[in-house]
Amino acid sequence: MPTTNVTLYEKLGGEEAIAQVVDYFYSLVLADKTVETFFLNTDMEKQRKHQTKFISFALGGPNQYSGSSMMRAHEGMNIQPEHFEAIVKHLHDALAHFHVSEADIKEALSHVAPLRDDILYK
Repeated sequence: MPTTNVTLYEKLGGEEAIAQVVDYFYSLVLADKTVETFFLNTDMEKQRKHQTKFISFALGGPNQYSGSSMMRAHEGMNIQPEHFEAIVKHLHDALAHFHVSEADIKEALSHVAPLRDDILYK
């Protein structure tokens, strides 16, 4: 019996579903005093669209991401481990909010973990 390799992008429902996760994710982020200041001067509509494309690509969707490298995008922000962990927690919670299984959340977050060194202390 042939097996199909369904990407996490497809499993979660594609870009429209990921956009909903991203919207909820940013509602959590912007309510968190630990990390909200990183977004004070950010065009959040543009940020949401950009993040949706990035997460879609990271989860196996089409490559529509044309933004800066992670290192360049976070230059001058001096993000510390506690900030990174807060963002990861909010992404976990946003996925859980939409009833994504823990196994799929773990897989999704495995795409985030390798970015840590490109984001911290820049």
